Amino acid sequence: MKLKPCAPLLLLPALWVASCTSPVDEAGSTLPGKCQSESPVVAPQKTDILFVIDNSASMAEEQAGIATELPAFIKALQEGGGVTQDFRVGVITTSVYRRILFQGVEQYREYPAESGHLQAVPEADGQPSDARYIESTDEHLLERFRRLVQQGTAGSGQESPFEAVRLAVSEPLANTSIGEGGNGGFLRDGARLLVVVVTDEEDCSSKLRPPPVTVPDDTSVDKCSENAALLTTVDEYFEFFSSLRDSKGGRREVLWATVGPVALSDKRAELVLDVTPQGTYVRNVDCPTSYGPGHRHRAMSEKFDTKFDNLDSICRASYRDTLLGIAELAAVAQSLDVVNLPDPRLAQVELTRAGGTVERCSVAAGDLTYEPSGEERPARIYFGGSCLRRADDEKVEVKVICAG
Repeated sequence: MKLKPCAPLLLLPALWVASCTSPVDEAGSTLPGKCQSESPVVAPQKTDILFVIDNSASMAEEQAGIATELPAFIKALQEGGGVTQDFRVGVITTSVYRRILFQGVEQYREYPAESGHLQAVPEADGQPSDARYIESTDEHLLERFRRLVQQGTAGSGQESPFEAVRLAVSEPLANTSIGEGGNGGFLRDGARLLVVVVTDEEDCSSKLRPPPVTVPDDTSVDKCSENAALLTTVDEYFEFFSSLRDSKGGRREVLWATVGPVALSDKRAELVLDVTPQGTYVRNVDCPTSYGPGHRHRAMSEKFDTKFDNLDSICRASYRDTLLGIAELAAVAQSLDVVNLPDPRLAQVELTRAGGTVERCSVAAGDLTYEPSGEERPARIYFGGSCLRRADDEKVEVKVICAG
């Protein structure tokens, strides 16, 4: 089959702007000579959601607040993005270690049952089950999830969420089966990872044991902020998270959201002292229920989203809008797995925006990038530029453009 000179310009100008010949005619081409009878298939969007819950002594009210607003969060997850959603949720805590100075005596302990381990999903009677995560298809998803996020208040007061996540998604936990005490099976090939940190204190993460920072019993100082240079850097943790691959070698899309100790008004991180009759406490400015500034939390959030749509304050009276915003992040992947696509140059993605407007994007126009398939993993399209997906998109379709 030969395309008439320049005729396809009416169909897809960006595809043929440099040439009036067809990729079908190129030497070694594997493109079909006629239009396919079936469109490429967009696979269900798989997202593995990892909540990181601060289980220190000050977090009972905040955990309950998250649990209260989960119905709206789950509904938004199930409805969002114009693509079938396939998600699962698991919970770890911020407890990894605790190095403290109490009445002049240094004490150190570790939390081997936590430290990145997925926590057991509680039964209705509160007893732990054998399950370590909950599928989106579970008919009891909401009530099980509500129980799971309430992790109690007996954990470490030296919160280390970055280190907890690193442990959870790396060897040996990531490759050890749940039956043998690991997290194996939670992270799926081809799935994105959404991390949601919920905490009222600064991150104090280090890969060293014991950590290089000691926390005193003086509530008027924050040694984790003062000695941040001794901790494993935010940059190092970010590089680790952003380089994750699945077992097939595919790049894992990682999203990060934080409900943390930042200002209610503008999400800034700034240490202030709160003098009360009960004592003097370190807070974040404009966040009266925090117990430290959120410098590292803000820095990590910015690595993933320079607009800070993924960051909100733990001091909100209600977390409904916060969780709805996080659900939007989860629902709108900027990548899609596709099968039955003969050549990325012929791919056109139609995004039906809110209100019914259709926007057409292509690899050739530079709106999309393409990662070819590998052994036992499908090809993937990544969205960019003006074609970034939005939470209120009504539909996403992948089509092959041809001449006849």
